[in-house]
Amino acid sequence: MFFTIGQWNRDLAVTVRLPSLTRTRGNDLSIRMSLDAIDNFGGIDADGDALLRACFTNHESYVSARDMSKFLVLGRKGAGKTAIYKQLILTNEPDTFSYGYSFDDYPWHHHDLQAEVGVPEERRYIHSWKYLILMGLSKILLNYDQSQPWSVSVMDSIGALENFVVDSYGSRDPDYSQLFSPGKELRFKGGLNLKFAQIQAERVSIEDLPVHIQAINRAVQDHVLAALNPNNNYYICFDQLDLGFSTVDEKYGQRLTGLLIAARDLFVAAKEAGKRFNPVIFLRDDIYQDLQFEDKNKITENYSTRLHWEVEGPGLTLKQLMERRFTEVLGNGTAVTWEQVFDESPETRMPGRQSKYQHICDRTLLRPRDMIKFCNEILKEHRRDEDGSPLFGNPAIHAARDPYSDYLLNEIDDEIAKHVPMYKDYLEVLKIVGSEKFEFTAFADVFDQREELAGHSPMDALAELFAFSVISYLRPGGRGGGSEYVWRYKDPRARFDSNIDSFRVHPGFKEVLGLTR
Repeated sequence: MFFTIGQWNRDLAVTVRLPSLTRTRGNDLSIRMSLDAIDNFGGIDADGDALLRACFTNHESYVSARDMSKFLVLGRKGAGKTAIYKQLILTNEPDTFSYGYSFDDYPWHHHDLQAEVGVPEERRYIHSWKYLILMGLSKILLNYDQSQPWSVSVMDSIGALENFVVDSYGSRDPDYSQLFSPGKELRFKGGLNLKFAQIQAERVSIEDLPVHIQAINRAVQDHVLAALNPNNNYYICFDQLDLGFSTVDEKYGQRLTGLLIAARDLFVAAKEAGKRFNPVIFLRDDIYQDLQFEDKNKITENYSTRLHWEVEGPGLTLKQLMERRFTEVLGNGTAVTWEQVFDESPETRMPGRQSKYQHICDRTLLRPRDMIKFCNEILKEHRRDEDGSPLFGNPAIHAARDPYSDYLLNEIDDEIAKHVPMYKDYLEVLKIVGSEKFEFTAFADVFDQREELAGHSPMDALAELFAFSVISYLRPGGRGGGSEYVWRYKDPRARFDSNIDSFRVHPGFKEVLGLTR
């Protein structure tokens, strides 16, 4: 589906304003009343999060995409990719234009018909993706960019694009689902001359497009890059590329690879032409890791940004994310801090002398949706509490861990199921082991006793669980310090070490798996 410039349901941004919180203990009753009056701190899904626009934070990944320095945004499911996508396509500035492609209803079958033959697999879809991107830019230039023609020198290019689009699709603003529809014919002779020397006919049917698409793209690209106003910003964004993902579908990987290469080529071409255009791709990092193609490392190093949140430090933190939301629903124009919502007094520390913030972060995968979900569950438990505690305390946090743990297991299912078909059997082994921290021999003993796992390796199973941060391993300390647990979600470059004996299940799964410490 297309998201066009300025398209936004304003009702979603409406938030009930409540009495502001106070920093003094003398008004604890008003704090409790304010917390009792709200339902949540937002949704865990960007599509249903009423606070998304009001509480959006300028993450480094967003800035990199907005400022045209990176075109590939990688991150785990729930890290905030769709939030950035929406921020880009809903920006309503006179010098900024964007189109968003969402592929839950994209006509993949017609797109597959454009696959080129006789070329390496990873290159079969490059030109069909380029055509799609160039048509998106053409729609912006012909329908939304009021500065066109921005110069007398580009009038011919604007006219050529208009003739081509109208003659081929019957409209200046065709629906994207028509671009590869059967029965369509691309028309480029007569009133429009794109100078395709090798094409003698006046029309090319969609079925024959793969034969001529390189020449067509070359001519359309020349006109589009000439017509882009160098003072404006243009974005074509791609989200929800994981829908329909399958590890056994070779075409899926080929399609994504073609999109990445096509975006890279147009991104570089625009920079060389002095134009501000970014074909921004939002992709789950686990899917990207499975792709194999030439120049992948160049794209990773030069054109990608990884969406990651911190617990503490100079970057954006999960605490800052929640404080924006606290302020929006409780502040009435006054900033609300974490400590005004959570009782972080020294005498009420969590077990192990942990702060409540650290205790919660340890049970997340450092994703916004995890933090929002946990805080929403704490709010529910707090409202059930009859002791009149004004701030979120230990009992509410302990009670929230059960529903939160169920949520986290359901979340990980979306990521891991297609990569690791046996993962539920691996989790059953962890349940039987029964301990949050365990040795390899304990895991292997249970693993080898289960008939359904015959022929599988317990070490390979642990490696697969590590890849999705279900477990970590204990890395012995060297001369520089003590031992530490290595988590993949904290360091995407971390690799599994098969020589390790000590492991730990992620604390967020402790309740749902029934583990003890």
